[in-house]
Amino acid sequence: MLKSVLGTAALVVSAFAAAAASAQPAVPLAAAVGSAATAQWRPGPDWDRNIDVRCASRGYGYNLCQVDTGMGSRVYVLRQISDTRCVEGRNWGWNRAGVWVDQGCEAIFRVERRWSDRPGPGPGPGGGWRPGPDWDRDITVSCGSPQYNYAFCQVDTGRGSRVYLKRQVSDTRCVEGRNWGWNRGGIWVDKGCSGVFVVERRWR
Repeated sequence: MLKSVLGTAALVVSAFAAAAASAQPAVPLAAAVGSAATAQWRPGPDWDRNIDVRCASRGYGYNLCQVDTGMGSRVYVLRQISDTRCVEGRNWGWNRAGVWVDQGCEAIFRVERRWSDRPGPGPGPGGGWRPGPDWDRDITVSCGSPQYNYAFCQVDTGRGSRVYLKRQVSDTRCVEGRNWGWNRGGIWVDKGCSGVFVVERRWR
């Protein structure tokens, strides 16, 4: 008799557990896999390394040398080859797609490729410094090239931001990487480009 009662109780508990489990909201498998892949993806173990790239401005023209700089990297002139002095923001620069040169600059550039999705430097053990709550906002900056000369308009773009041309003011067409660009310190213009730029400042 006791065995029969215990057996019946076990069946009731099992049925209740199964019903509770089936009542949980279903999560689409593709969505779950996609979210996990997005959150967990990292480059391979050989990503964090130095890459040397030779890039030359042939006939004083613009040239882009493709190399995936990733995010969190740093690029600088390792050795200048041309007689023309290579000045960052004026006749050379870099973006996610690679290193660009112009106006006779030729050099060997070092790409210190690092993946930045890790705790950043800051006060206290392990870093973790973050800017104030008003950091993430859009900033409008007017920047002009007077008499076709180079000009630099300072604005702290931070890291993880985006800068784009909102409105061209000059008759000269503004082309990113050729007569305008930006870096951590601000926006530069040259060769007659004048425009209104938007800095979408985001901390990532």
